[in-house]
Amino acid sequence: QVQLVESGGGLVQAGGSLRLSCAASGRTFSNCAMGWFRQAPGKEREFVAAINMWSSTYYAGPVKGRFTISRDNANKMLYLQMNSLKPEDTAIYYCVARSSPLNSDARRDYAYWGQGTQVIVSS
Repeated sequence: QVQLVESGGGLVQAGGSLRLSCAASGRTFSNCAMGWFRQAPGKEREFVAAINMWSSTYYAGPVKGRFTISRDNANKMLYLQMNSLKPEDTAIYYCVARSSPLNSDARRDYAYWGQGTQVIVSS
């Protein structure tokens, strides 16, 4: 089992930055691929970014070049640095983990989900 708790969401103006954090507990964190998904009002939950156990990263097209995912295995933390934020980035952001060490952008591949943290970007 893996427990995930997100923090760092909030209200920011367009063009601003936020850093999301995710604290993990439970099974061996370093062997798990981790990631972030988001869900905007009235929309499907979508993939944002992933990082595998070797810290190789993978991003969705809309956030590539603006967001950076990273992990701290020693402290069991996952981060998402979000720069140049746009109103369309407004969503609830979820930290996720899977038992496999490999990256994936599919919701079904992630068994562990946090409760989410709200990000609102005003225009």
